[in-house]
Amino acid sequence: DLITSNDNVPPAPTPTPPSTKTPSTYLKSILGRPILVRLHTGVTYRGVLSTLDGYMNIAMEQTEEFGVDGNLEARYGDVFIRGNNVAFISGDTNAK
Repeated sequence: DLITSNDNVPPAPTPTPPSTKTPSTYLKSILGRPILVRLHTGVTYRGVLSTLDGYMNIAMEQTEEFGVDGNLEARYGDVFIRGNNVAFISGDTNAK
């Protein structure tokens, strides 16, 4: 017997829409929040993201600098990091 009706076939699942979260929307969502910034040199900065522009230039407040070995090197009030030096930016979930 051939089934000719689609009455017994469940409907295809509705595809989930693609995520609308882009790097730009993520970075906007962490403005004013603690972040980690790793430079290509391996130096890491931890602080509060103040501003960020289209070139990935970053202004941070209450910033700490950690050397390649992970040891605290310095504390700064404000820092400006040129975007072409940045390897990655991460929301700092372990910030105090």
